[in-house]
Amino acid sequence: MGRSYIVEDDVEAYLSRLCSQLAGPVTGLLIGQSSVQRDFVVMATRTPQNDESANAGKSVDKEWVSEHARQVSRMLPGGLSVLGVFIIGESDAKDTLTTLRQLVFSVENLISSERLWIPADDDVTDCVTLHVNPKTRKTVCRTFDVKDPKSVAKPADWKYQSGVCSSWATVSCWLSVDLLVPLPDNVTSTRNMDDCLKEELKVWAQQIESGVCLIDGKKLPEDSEIKTGQKKNVRQTFAAQLLITPDVRTVSDVVQRCRGCVSVRGAIHSRAFLHSNKPKAKLAEKLLKRDIVSTVATRVQMLLEEPQTQNEENKDSKQTEQFCLPHRVFCPVKATGPLSVCDYQFNDEELSEMTDRFKEMLDMDAAEEDLDTTQEIIAEVIESEATAEASTEKVEPLDPWRNNYIGVAMATVVALLASAASMLYLSDV
Repeated sequence: MGRSYIVEDDVEAYLSRLCSQLAGPVTGLLIGQSSVQRDFVVMATRTPQNDESANAGKSVDKEWVSEHARQVSRMLPGGLSVLGVFIIGESDAKDTLTTLRQLVFSVENLISSERLWIPADDDVTDCVTLHVNPKTRKTVCRTFDVKDPKSVAKPADWKYQSGVCSSWATVSCWLSVDLLVPLPDNVTSTRNMDDCLKEELKVWAQQIESGVCLIDGKKLPEDSEIKTGQKKNVRQTFAAQLLITPDVRTVSDVVQRCRGCVSVRGAIHSRAFLHSNKPKAKLAEKLLKRDIVSTVATRVQMLLEEPQTQNEENKDSKQTEQFCLPHRVFCPVKATGPLSVCDYQFNDEELSEMTDRFKEMLDMDAAEEDLDTTQEIIAEVIESEATAEASTEKVEPLDPWRNNYIGVAMATVVALLASAASMLYLSDV
């Protein structure tokens, strides 16, 4: 028996609208949440127009669709993910099956390449593909196991339903972050810096994974059910705390000659959404921890992609450079529902730029007044005359209980996260 997909009726209306506007094959993403028993599709968004691909012909641009999926994945809080892809076209469903298979594997490979958390044994590895005929409106739903390169298409059940996510619960927390990443002597480019940061973030992600999660102040048994609301349009929220053991390293582990270091510190807001089909405490903890890791990693990656950060590698002076990481802004998917998506705003960006991105990436008509900018306060660079100076010969002994790196530092980059607007539920203890 194939998988069952419970689909928000807003998705049906969206796909029907695309069918009526069809001027050629349309590709897009299906967004929702997977569970062992069934999957929930709550959003769909078309792939933005690629002028180069349009000029090249009507063939589907696999790389363009995958890059869109990567960008969208960054905008999804915990509990929401790209579940698969769709194609609207007049070609026979059998003729598009190969294309859909290539798309869904390409999308998953690119998205998974940015994940720092370790997949769980109970994670669903089936991704959905949907073909819609714009004239007959017939839909053909198939799934592929993206962890099996030889996977073949399996039939799946696609059912529309109203209020699929109206009684989903929200679990949220605020978290303080303080990371120090050494840059060895051989780090000569932003690409090398990216590798160093990714490896250190993986270590930090393991700390988050092993942390103790409290929900409404209690450590719940893994199999205990989170009591989500049974009435539609009734929002239910839970406050979480994450207790983390500091990373302890010996002197031999941390003393090294380094060209510089990158410090990432500040506070973040994290949230995750839970389906209403008897979700367990284990699921709430898993989704929240993954969102914590993903939101920090996304911001660091976005900073590295900024031109001013890439230019730092050409500076040879001994100095400390401070950059503000973008802060997280949320936007409700629907005015009456519990779900929201997010984007990241740099200090020099206007809210109108964010509403434009929501339209381009998620095909959402968001107004500036819809955006929730209150969860995180914009970080500010503190001017200081102090510069980073280091001896070229001497490496001083370290306190083994501190995550410090002392060496030949040519420059220090301080990446500042936002400050949480509400109280911090966690400090490293």
